[in-house]
Amino acid sequence: MPHDPTKSSQRPLTDAADRSVRTGNSSDEIAAFVAKARAMTPGATGARGRLVFALDATMSRQPTWDMACALQADMFREAEAIGSLDIRLVYYRGLSECRASGWISTSDELARLMGRIDCRGGHTQIGRVLSDTRREAIASGVRAVVFVGDAMEESIDDLCAKAGELGMLKVPVFVFQEGYDPVAEQTFREIARLTGGAWCRFDPGAAAQLRELLRAAAAYAAGGRDALLRLARGGGGAALLLGQMK
Repeated sequence: MPHDPTKSSQRPLTDAADRSVRTGNSSDEIAAFVAKARAMTPGATGARGRLVFALDATMSRQPTWDMACALQADMFREAEAIGSLDIRLVYYRGLSECRASGWISTSDELARLMGRIDCRGGHTQIGRVLSDTRREAIASGVRAVVFVGDAMEESIDDLCAKAGELGMLKVPVFVFQEGYDPVAEQTFREIARLTGGAWCRFDPGAAAQLRELLRAAAAYAAGGRDALLRLARGGGGAALLLGQMK
């Protein structure tokens, strides 16, 4: 069996892991998350922003994956001007592969990891991304999620239920859609609405558009709404996100 160079640094998201997330919704877990979130509020001493960076890595996404690799350092640079940022990379590809990294604190580390991953044909697994994010939010705190994709091939009701759970935990999802798939747009808009996040479209191959959106999401993760407000004064992606957030 060929060696998977990402295996040592990533954790497979198994069906069992998904089940534990779905059933672990007790009031005690929610209370524990709220306590952690209060301790990690933007501006708190030593607080680090935590952002889940989720990407569709199915075959059609290779050009955008390469573009995201080139742009990911901008998220860290934006955050450094505000505070600090840790990023957790989550991606899916193939028939059933969905993986998550540990928390990454430097752009070089994230770039090395992303550079080892190639896109493979398969269906979307957005539900597993949302479930993993919920589990991680309860376990260690998450301030925001970025999801970049162009398609949706799952039950919209199931995804909305998972999004609603993130909304209860006050974890906004910023959904950045490439292209014009109307089914994906309907679902992505609803995920953003239910979580208190935002949906934005960018044109295929439009690096400048995606860069602005990623910078804005990183600003929110590192510094909260106040940081996004300051960035939005110059317009661009920050203003688009802020205009939709509750």
